[in-house]
Amino acid sequence: MSDSTLETLKQELINYVRLQLGDAIVDVELDPAHYEAAYQRTIGVYRQRAQNAYEESYSFLELQENVNVYTLPQEISSVRQVFRRTIGNATGPGSSSFDPFSAATLNVYILNFNASGGLATYDFYNQYVELAARMFGGYINYTFNPVTKKIQLVRDPRDSGEVVLLWTYNLRPEITLLSDMQIKQWLRDYMVGASKLIIGEAREKFATIAGPQGGGSLNGAAMKSEGQAIMDKCLEDLKNYVDASQPITFVIG
Repeated sequence: MSDSTLETLKQELINYVRLQLGDAIVDVELDPAHYEAAYQRTIGVYRQRAQNAYEESYSFLELQENVNVYTLPQEISSVRQVFRRTIGNATGPGSSSFDPFSAATLNVYILNFNASGGLATYDFYNQYVELAARMFGGYINYTFNPVTKKIQLVRDPRDSGEVVLLWTYNLRPEITLLSDMQIKQWLRDYMVGASKLIIGEAREKFATIAGPQGGGSLNGAAMKSEGQAIMDKCLEDLKNYVDASQPITFVIG
């Protein structure tokens, strides 16, 4: 599985759906474009409804002089916070840039804890750093457009080279969704339902087919009903977190 590519996993999913529809026993009318449409609908609905379709991560952004608007990658869905990792590079060229935590905490409060410091001092120092960050610009205000993926920092960098830390939520890659055993079966079931809906929509256009002995009738309405029932059940399964999504802990308001 570790060597599988996205195309391989996607084709395995399509083959599963084809066999579930009875292909190779009966003639299934779906073309590759129809399977692709059913797949895109399945992935889209899952990303819209499931918390497990997203992941929390951290990214780095290098600031440029006098530039406060940056375009982030398309997979980033939201930005929770922007942190400054150093001090300096805000007042212009030549300003200092160093990490006070690495410079002082490791040497004074960790390695030499018998002479000075200890865990209590480390905790006090950590609170001091947090307070200083709140008071002196450790957290950068920003606006983020989830459609254009543009982030605008409420700050005008005076020099290039400073790297800030972005706390983001990203779309999990499709290859990860298709490889996750707790998600894979949900995707299979929903895509089967979506495919049945497409077949039913096509067959319902022609309720009967003329033949020498009165012709035959197509099961378009039944296929649509079955497909819709499967998709409704899949959506209900998401409410029960069958895909290992995290439930909402509490709601205020």
